[in-house]
Amino acid sequence: MTEALKTILPVMLMLGIGILCRRRQIISREGVNALKSVVVNIALPAVLLNAFATTRYTLMDVVIPLIMFLVCLAAWGLGRLGGSLLKMPSRFVPFLTTGFEAGMLGYALFNMLYGAGRTAEFARVDLGQVLFVFTLYKILLGLDGSRKAEPRQLLREMALSPIILAIAAGVLLGATGLYEALKPTGVSDIFDACVSFISAPTSAIILLTIGYDLVLTDIPWRETGKVVLLRLVIMLALRTALLWLMGLLWPDASLTAAVNVMFILPPPFVLPVFADDADQRTYISSALSVSTLMAIIGFAVLAATQ
Repeated sequence: MTEALKTILPVMLMLGIGILCRRRQIISREGVNALKSVVVNIALPAVLLNAFATTRYTLMDVVIPLIMFLVCLAAWGLGRLGGSLLKMPSRFVPFLTTGFEAGMLGYALFNMLYGAGRTAEFARVDLGQVLFVFTLYKILLGLDGSRKAEPRQLLREMALSPIILAIAAGVLLGATGLYEALKPTGVSDIFDACVSFISAPTSAIILLTIGYDLVLTDIPWRETGKVVLLRLVIMLALRTALLWLMGLLWPDASLTAAVNVMFILPPPFVLPVFADDADQRTYISSALSVSTLMAIIGFAVLAATQ
């Protein structure tokens, strides 16, 4: 119980501080957006750069991202089918049943549970869904809505994203053996020290901003509950299938922890930007808030049972 509380209470504390900052107006909306920008553009890329630079690459590191990409596509298809069967009118239902908010929540929770030394495990599982969200997810959003998906713009956003650039640089350092080759010179140790210093506040800042945005008042619980429950059922089914497949392909791979954390996460937080009107934004924001709360509950269960 003590070990579980040592993991759970810091998360609850930072979420509470975030809620307090909103209610007391200690931090403005612009201030929280600035903190998110620091995380997405500086701190999280540093985490990913180190994770991929220190990974030992095998065929598994190519296949797993492809499998995760297909898992995300399957979740979208199941969400579309489930939304139709349950007569859920919003076009955003399949987008709320796929994708994972790994950047603004997943890495923070995983590192608190399993330590920064195992970040590469989570990053390996995350890569496929990152590629899905930056490509097909945005294309499907554009096709379903009034905005048209510009292939050139999507490629530009993906190529210039600090997260994608950090992953690419990390893979280059790790896959070529350059990181290992520089260890005797001490350069790799300097690299580790710099990256660790930059990424140190990542988890605390992320959880503070999550708490700031966690608003559970005025939620249309009936419609929100339906899409959240649909996502939970889809995630449970796909998680079971994914772990079974990974067990067949790589019996010795320790990826269960990464998969468990990934599949409790809410959908991407960027989704409200694509909403067509105020009602749809409210619907999406409500679903994200409840899904985030469910993720925190799932985190507490994982912390108590590990």
